[in-house]
Amino acid sequence: MKILVSDPLSEEGIEKLKESFEVDIATGLSEDELAQKIGDYSALVIRSGTNVTKKIIDSADNLKIIGRAGVGVDNINVDAATEKGIIVVNAPEGNMISAAEHTIAMIMSLSRNIPQANMSLKSKKWERKKFMGVEVNGKILGVIGLGRIGTEVAIRAQGLEMRVVAYDPYISEERANELGVELSSVHEIMKKADFITVHTPLTKETRNIIDYEEFGLMKNGVRVINCARGGIINEAALIDSLKSGKVAGAALDVFVNEPPFDNPLLEFENVIVTPHLGASTEEAQINVAISIAEEVISVLKGGFAKNTINIPAIKPEMMSVLQPYIDLGETMGSVLGQLVGGKHRKVEVAYNGEISEKDIRPVTTAALKGLLETVLGSGINYVNAHKVAKARKIEVIESKSDKSEEYSSTITIRMVKDGETRSITGAVVGNEAKIVNIDNYRVDIVPRGYMIVSNHINRPNVIGPCCLVLGRNNINISGMQVGRVGIGEVTIMALNVDSEVPEPILDEIRSIEGIIDANLIKL
Repeated sequence: MKILVSDPLSEEGIEKLKESFEVDIATGLSEDELAQKIGDYSALVIRSGTNVTKKIIDSADNLKIIGRAGVGVDNINVDAATEKGIIVVNAPEGNMISAAEHTIAMIMSLSRNIPQANMSLKSKKWERKKFMGVEVNGKILGVIGLGRIGTEVAIRAQGLEMRVVAYDPYISEERANELGVELSSVHEIMKKADFITVHTPLTKETRNIIDYEEFGLMKNGVRVINCARGGIINEAALIDSLKSGKVAGAALDVFVNEPPFDNPLLEFENVIVTPHLGASTEEAQINVAISIAEEVISVLKGGFAKNTINIPAIKPEMMSVLQPYIDLGETMGSVLGQLVGGKHRKVEVAYNGEISEKDIRPVTTAALKGLLETVLGSGINYVNAHKVAKARKIEVIESKSDKSEEYSSTITIRMVKDGETRSITGAVVGNEAKIVNIDNYRVDIVPRGYMIVSNHINRPNVIGPCCLVLGRNNINISGMQVGRVGIGEVTIMALNVDSEVPEPILDEIRSIEGIIDANLIKL
């Protein structure tokens, strides 16, 4: 078996690969060149430079694993790899410390105007008054996202005698107390913080999480840092807040479009910028290279990978039985997660009927992955889903019963949030996954694409106006399910639609008399 390395990789990682296998290095390949070459290899190791397309994967007849030396897998067609049975792994923890340290460096540079003062003095100017700074000691640092990197930033900020206030929908009060961090809402953080830093993945929920409204709530003279992902902070809103003086300065390592040569943010003297350097340390590059080499070697020798992105490790003879339920569990978790949001403390996955006799642990993992991914993004995978849940003090309970009333097997996921229990039940009918119950309302939904799920009063002139709103906006309805209850009672409606529904249109649906709520589900 041979390994192809198609991006520059730390020598330590290459040497580790060579200890066990033949390694070829060929960087800068075009899509056609890599597609023509890949058939000879059992493993492909990349960084961010190689785009592993479906065309390349279709040509990879011997490929068993794709290793991404880093976190993001946006440059890999994971669906195509999964369909072909190719494992995709990444190295999510190798650059954690480097990213946290870069954030702290940006905070200190921002507070003391270090880059600007450096440039001034090098141009033979002595401008001590111009670069008057502020101390971070005693200041409030608002951290949006308390995952691996956000936690490391919080720990280091406390070492600088900063008070840390954080928002993370999956962190419990108990865990926050362990870290010495005060939990708060995004809006409360905006009002309190002297410095604000973001450390979330870029998802539908986190895109523009700091927008015009949030900037309006901030203190005058606040300082903002983004070393996570471009798009978490609305760049246009930041520009306006810099112009008005609301924001005293910003430090940015990431941008919506990179490289950001035409970005107006580069023109502000009080904005510090770096070219996506969060993971650019010698140690981080060595760590991710060694980590991904170990993953690749383990898989090629018949072992398991710790950081698989796409599929769990299941014996081949069980895969044909469990795969439909793994897919169903992940879909159900995603649906329920989008309906409920974060801050839940207990998740129960109940198995009824024939499925209860199987090893259902991979299904529970898939359900947890789908659930957590709705808030935490694509960094959640089959390996780390339980670890992430445990770190956030989320109790995960499995239960089994050999009884199933209507279907041969069902899966039910229940979540407890703020004392309220929400639930969803699914079944595999033939080869088709279905949702058959939501919050004790009987339905028959094929979950795919986009769905609008709403609660409403069961009475005339409620469903029709919803459909009219969608029709006026050229959104096609491809399916509808309504829970059966008595007239005047609360029930549920699920609409399968053929395109995404913008928030203003959802607001229009929510404003219809009789509609209690309406949520867009994206699968």
